[in-house]
Amino acid sequence: MNKSIKKYIAEFIGTFALVFAGTGAVVVNAQTGVLGDVGVALVFGFIVAVMIYAIGHISGAHINPAVTIALWFGKKFDKKQVLPYVISQLLGAIFACILVLIIIGGDSFIGTTLPKDGNYMQSLYLEIVLTFFLMFVILGSSTSKMAYKQFAGWAIGTTVGLDALFGGPISGASMNPARSFGPALISGNFSFLWVYLLAPIIGAILAVLAYNIIEMDE
Repeated sequence: MNKSIKKYIAEFIGTFALVFAGTGAVVVNAQTGVLGDVGVALVFGFIVAVMIYAIGHISGAHINPAVTIALWFGKKFDKKQVLPYVISQLLGAIFACILVLIIIGGDSFIGTTLPKDGNYMQSLYLEIVLTFFLMFVILGSSTSKMAYKQFAGWAIGTTVGLDALFGGPISGASMNPARSFGPALISGNFSFLWVYLLAPIIGAILAVLAYNIIEMDE
């Protein structure tokens, strides 16, 4: 099988796993209240970490269109691969949400990310900052030749979990256009979706610009 196709499949599976586990946790918590915000944050962090170890050596484990676009912006990713990666990620998210709806249910709009009390500007700024942190850690732990790459999965997964712990109750701590697009599409709730498509891309690109300033010559 063509190597590029393998990468696209890996991105599909990785994003599918992220959205199925993450939004599944949101739905389960809405039904039972057992997980709580901390439990949901841990699920997101853990699934990102394990998927990085599972497919990082195949596709780079972007599992996030904002990451793919930012890496391309920073000249660390082939522009010809951007669209196929993003499509694979979006499809993975969509199929994950379909299965969550079928198996678990559609509570909480299948985990759709929505601003607290409709305060979309607060969530816009927060999502930019949260994604900045995430992308900054991605760059420092996985793309630099001087990075301790064996720890990248846990570094990035922990960042996702930490972001979700304090950002989740306000904005949903998406940091990922695919993670927000899938639930919005399948639930039919497109309220404020633009926030979760735009903010992560801005935050990730800002992180690339910032990291370029401090990165040591290699």
